[in-house]
Amino acid sequence: MFKAFLNTFIGSFYDLLPIIVVIGFFQFAVLQQPIPNLLEILIGSFFVLIGLTLFVQGLEMGLFPLGESLAFAFAKKGSLTWLLLFAFALGFGTTVAEPALIAVASEAAKVAAEGHVIEATQQARTDYAFGLRLTVALSVGFAIVIGVLRIIRGWPVQYLIIGGYIGVIVMTFFAPPEIIGIAYDSGGVTTSTITVPLVTALGVELASSIRGRNPMVDGFGLIAFASLTPMIFVMAYGMIG
Repeated sequence: MFKAFLNTFIGSFYDLLPIIVVIGFFQFAVLQQPIPNLLEILIGSFFVLIGLTLFVQGLEMGLFPLGESLAFAFAKKGSLTWLLLFAFALGFGTTVAEPALIAVASEAAKVAAEGHVIEATQQARTDYAFGLRLTVALSVGFAIVIGVLRIIRGWPVQYLIIGGYIGVIVMTFFAPPEIIGIAYDSGGVTTSTITVPLVTALGVELASSIRGRNPMVDGFGLIAFASLTPMIFVMAYGMIG
């Protein structure tokens, strides 16, 4: 356990090293200024390193094995209905819990109130943020269902992705201007710390469990759907609302 943690710690340090080098270069070589609150920054950076290490270790010990075992169990069960329900629930549940989405939805509600798009009350901001989160979560649940069907049926991923982005481009011309940026950002924040590990594990293990499917070819691509559908759903949310 300690050896695995140490290896993850070293790997996390190397992952953060380019950021440290870039910040140090511009601070000392370009701005030519000392770093303010150096001790606090060093302590904070150490906490970031520890947090990243624990997060990666947790993924490897918990979320990845959990996603793989559930996908394998549902594939062996042989019920398409239960598999699709599980896929939708997984996409919906992980997205609702995404910290990045919660932060973006809250900020969007605040800006919408300041821009007089909604009433400048706490209840209006709460309802707007919740509606945005619910819309994105539903879209990701739908996306994972489509992705699972693609793996099962063997549909080419490129045609579905191209068709989806054509839909995004078309809807951009009709959606309210104030919702377009939020919709585009929603596609990014959904694929974050909680969603990606479980959804990736689901796709890879499902492809591994189905005869004739290649995990490298068919197991990946679910995250692309999870990034695409929120843009469509959020623009539709803006057009309807």
